[in-house]
Amino acid sequence: MLEVKGIHTYYGDSHVLQGVSLEVHKGEVVCLLGRNGAGKTTTMKSIIGLVPPRQGTIIFMGEETTGLPPYKMVWKGMAYVPEDRRVFPDLTVEENLEVAQIASKREGIWSVQGILEVFPMLDRLRHRKAGNLSGGEQQLLVIARALLANPYVLLLDEPCEGLAPIIVEELEKVILEIRQEVTILLAEQNAPFALRVSHRGYVIEKGQIKFQGTREELPSNEEVQSRYLAL
Repeated sequence: MLEVKGIHTYYGDSHVLQGVSLEVHKGEVVCLLGRNGAGKTTTMKSIIGLVPPRQGTIIFMGEETTGLPPYKMVWKGMAYVPEDRRVFPDLTVEENLEVAQIASKREGIWSVQGILEVFPMLDRLRHRKAGNLSGGEQQLLVIARALLANPYVLLLDEPCEGLAPIIVEELEKVILEIRQEVTILLAEQNAPFALRVSHRGYVIEKGQIKFQGTREELPSNEEVQSRYLAL
């Protein structure tokens, strides 16, 4: 469904990604693990088109999409939830979701009511203005809003960052439920969380993929544990 082949991405003269390759198959949750600054977010931005790679190839749904702008990637069925939580602060939770549904150009299984059933915490907060939510509640909202685009692939960039443990638990339940309907690529520093919700994973360090394996294989590798994941 998504194949990244040897991409090299730069910020100015800074060579951030150095030949990153990974694959995500239909129905999988694949995690991209690594410490802060390892290249996780740049990989996500390269895939969605925010920072196009100078070399390498990105193939989505059997079509080369390298360098396409983000809005075209969304049209093709990809959704991206970045680290910074951007909500419409003066709209309620329910209104935020309704705007996303109206803006969606794709038909699919997700509706506002269906989303609220999957996100019970948001259902309880449906009439509260999004600007008055906690950071964790806003994170759940932006993920829910992204699903209303009915994507084939959902990119989640550091969804656990700064979240209280109770929100992390809620997020874990949500991902375990929605992964039945949408393929997910998850960039995350919280390795225990990521491996619990994923089928496979990659470890990135200094812009290069160092290891890959199943969720059972990665934590059993002593070098991965001590050097990259600090498990």
